[in-house]
Amino acid sequence: MEKPIITALLAYGMSGKVFHAPFFETNSGFNLYAVLERNSQKAILDYPNIKSYSSITDLLADDKIELIVVNTPNNTHFECAKLALEANKHVLIEKPATATVKEFEQLLTLAKKVNKKIFVYHNRRWSSDIMSTKKIIKSGKLGDIIEVHLRFDRYRNEIGVKSFKENPVAASGIWYDLGSHLIDQAISVFGKPINNYSYKNHYRENSQVDDFAFMHLTFPNKINVFITTSMLVAKPQPGIVIHGTKGSFIKEFCDEQENQLIAGMLPTNPNFGIEKPNKEGKLTYYNTNNELISEIIQSEKGNFNGLFEELYQSIRNEKPFSIDNQQIIEQLKLLV
Repeated sequence: MEKPIITALLAYGMSGKVFHAPFFETNSGFNLYAVLERNSQKAILDYPNIKSYSSITDLLADDKIELIVVNTPNNTHFECAKLALEANKHVLIEKPATATVKEFEQLLTLAKKVNKKIFVYHNRRWSSDIMSTKKIIKSGKLGDIIEVHLRFDRYRNEIGVKSFKENPVAASGIWYDLGSHLIDQAISVFGKPINNYSYKNHYRENSQVDDFAFMHLTFPNKINVFITTSMLVAKPQPGIVIHGTKGSFIKEFCDEQENQLIAGMLPTNPNFGIEKPNKEGKLTYYNTNNELISEIIQSEKGNFNGLFEELYQSIRNEKPFSIDNQQIIEQLKLLV
């Protein structure tokens, strides 16, 4: 491995602590060097050698830092990423990248001007469930795909404490939060959609933002993708349902990596990313002899670290990053 990329986080809440720091710390391609903590200094308890800044101005002025992780509230992504690029840093932005297409295009223009790169963090492309789904589709056992249903549900009837998610500010609500994952997965599998129809609304008492959203996307070859996300589903339905001309695949929407990270498991643990028993998908299809076959499909091993490997290779060796920024633009068109 070449020289590690000196990296700084702009926050150390759940995102920084769970989804970023463990990978930057254990991946030899990175040096988890600094963090922005305006109030209490918590990162040092987990990473004694980390440098804690209370001011974003001071952090960005540190010439050692090469990569900034913008894992701040959604409505601040654009301004924080802009400041990082102006400070001559590469940028990894949490999803959703920005609130609008115009903002993201401005960042792309600025990145080109300062000769730095922008990456968007869509880690769920490396979830065990969607990786398994892509493998099933590629196998051809489903035939031509007709309809795909993707769901991401929770039951949280109360109004959450995170104001940027619950107040009507830019990029708030469940559609930007969870819907962005599902849109990214659909685009990563089927490419650019042809048409779409969407609906969103709020149903929790005193909610000021959408807590239910639905979208029907159509893709080339008459493929239909139905995306649903809700905060009021007491018994979640299967998260991935696919019907094709030869068969069907049904899979619970799940991936153990988040739970393992919250529990303190490091990405270097051999068991990291392995799905729990009884979470397997079910494949039912007609074979070439017109016999109905049913198979239990063990999920692929989840691998969030795949994103960080691509990130390193793109910055150091100019290799492609699979989360293409043109795809991000297509996503933002659907989110707005």
